[in-house]
Amino acid sequence: MDKLSIITRNTEEIVTKEELEALVNSKPKPSAYVGYEPSGKIHMGHVLTVNKLLDLQRAGFKITVLLADIHAYLNEKGTMDEVRKIAEYNKRCFIALGLDEKNTSFVLGSSYQLEPEYMLDVLKLARSTTLNRARRSMDEVSRDAENPKVSQMIYPLMQALDIAHLGVDVAVGGIDQRKIHMLAREGLPELGYGAPVCIHTPILLGLDGKKMSSSKGNYISVDDTPEDIKKKMKGAFCVEGEVKDNPVLCLFKFHIMPRYPEITVRRSEKYGGDIRYNSYEVLESDFAGKALHPMDLKAAAAEYMNEILEPVRKLMVET
Repeated sequence: MDKLSIITRNTEEIVTKEELEALVNSKPKPSAYVGYEPSGKIHMGHVLTVNKLLDLQRAGFKITVLLADIHAYLNEKGTMDEVRKIAEYNKRCFIALGLDEKNTSFVLGSSYQLEPEYMLDVLKLARSTTLNRARRSMDEVSRDAENPKVSQMIYPLMQALDIAHLGVDVAVGGIDQRKIHMLAREGLPELGYGAPVCIHTPILLGLDGKKMSSSKGNYISVDDTPEDIKKKMKGAFCVEGEVKDNPVLCLFKFHIMPRYPEITVRRSEKYGGDIRYNSYEVLESDFAGKALHPMDLKAAAAEYMNEILEPVRKLMVET
């Protein structure tokens, strides 16, 4: 698989593909980043962007992970001390999930976001951004969009400026970050900075086939026990033969198959014995044709998800 195929797989949108191709072809070591607001448990929705960073790392990109402690504080996720403790835990989780510590820069937002030059740029961008534009961008990240604080209006402006002050070529995020990234593409050139290429990953459904929500517990967290994951997978929404909006198939497409050149679905000889796949498309086709039963698919998903998350569990025991 060539570099562009690795970078673009499992993405929702790239703004723009032409700019990405030109960047890859012209720059020996381009750079990319994701910003994570330290705010509790890391679930597979977060890991989707980690997977994309792994793809970019394989394609020769320098990776920066922003541990956005000030963003978390502005978004009322705790005191600065509390969010910094979570940031350190998040960093260890990301490393355990596969990010190469030697080739990944982990940057705490407060290490540069309080500097005069950065704050002056926040004010400059605020002068050129309408209140409606800031609110539209903020709506995707605010805890209380009905009654937002001024701090939550500042949040998207800072996120746009992080791209410039970290000096990265590519901004990676879920498709829910699109409005903020478009603000960056339009606003940063007015301040003398380049417009970033933006890579957006899909938003995963919860295991019940509905919107993922911490209150519903319909997600896999990196600190779930093997027993937790097996139980969650048994109850996951997975209708025989139905591919659309199937959260179990999504785990294979976005989390399992990109990490393994071949996977094995273990089955009793009575039902045809083990079956191996080296392509997600073939696995999906078999499931759609009812050659692969939902219970076998779920059992295999639980097995591989536990294998992927085992290094994180080991890290938690050690700390």
